[in-house]
Amino acid sequence: MGATPFTTGPRQGATAEEAFDAAVEQARYDYGHRGYTGTIAEKDDFVIVASEPMTETEATALADQLLRKDDPRILDKWGPAGAIPIKGENGSPEGWLFVGWASS
Repeated sequence: MGATPFTTGPRQGATAEEAFDAAVEQARYDYGHRGYTGTIAEKDDFVIVASEPMTETEATALADQLLRKDDPRILDKWGPAGAIPIKGENGSPEGWLFVGWASS
């Protein structure tokens, strides 16, 4: 089977773990539990790929760059998704954007 790039979010959540779990659960609801959906539903884990929170526009641009450049942190369709913190009005993380490749 192949691999499909995905970007999911931004997902609200107090922590990256909560936002990731919510994104995976929603994708499984939307696309089913059968596997090979090409979505975050195929992921079991994530790695934070940006340490500083950024705007949604900046996070989307970074996600696109990571996919285009085949960043090794997110390249494996069986490996972790990338997590990018989205900043709120006060500058602290407000949500998370997830990016990666998933089995399809």
